[in-house]
Amino acid sequence: MGVLYVHVKVLLLLFVLRGFCDQKIIGGYEVTPYSIKYQASIQFRSSHYCGGTLIHPQWVLSAAHCLRPARYLSVVLSEHSLTENEGFEQVFNVSRTIVYNYYNPSTFNGDIMLLKLEQPAHLNAYVQTAPLPEYYNYIPPGTVCTVSGWGVTYVYSYTLSDDLRAVQVSVISSGTCNIMYFGRITDNMVCAGLYTGGKDSCQGDSGGPLICDGVIQGIVSWGISCANAHFPGVYTKVANYVPWIQLVIANY
Repeated sequence: MGVLYVHVKVLLLLFVLRGFCDQKIIGGYEVTPYSIKYQASIQFRSSHYCGGTLIHPQWVLSAAHCLRPARYLSVVLSEHSLTENEGFEQVFNVSRTIVYNYYNPSTFNGDIMLLKLEQPAHLNAYVQTAPLPEYYNYIPPGTVCTVSGWGVTYVYSYTLSDDLRAVQVSVISSGTCNIMYFGRITDNMVCAGLYTGGKDSCQGDSGGPLICDGVIQGIVSWGISCANAHFPGVYTKVANYVPWIQLVIANY
């Protein structure tokens, strides 16, 4: 079998033996402004490159493969349009980035990171935290979840969406997904998409939230191409890392 095109869902493209690529929202819709109150835009030198989720007034959850030096990062909350200053944005410098100790960049196992904001966010009608799942919570296949971000809206596009978008995808059993991905799905990952394809996250959505029944269950991580019927999006399973998340927040 030849080399496959993979994406990690940042604005970065890789060729590896099993495709990882960046993802953006494909087949979705522009959300009502400020309706996804936990969504964060993680910016490198003031340009969006990854998504994140506010889970505590001073902490944002994202993907480890989105790591950049903290001094060059900022986090924008209550953002809708990346190209307009709408007056509701809260912008923060990042004081610390903490990647999960056992993150494996070759397999994307443990693809999770926490960013500490220099000051706590002001929670209001536009900014709220997303609740964490219970430790090792099981997500039944077929559960409909929502993934959101500013990623590309067309496969093979390199242009981010100006406005925040979202799409509904269904959880796919780990056994089925593992067959699709040639045995590369670990217990720390959850797959979601459509068997017919056409709806997915993509480049620029990396690190963003997969929300199921109001709880953050996944972090946009990787996949082969975007919106492919045979390769659903792969997300970091947040439930497996709840003790680590709580430990980091309590100690840093």
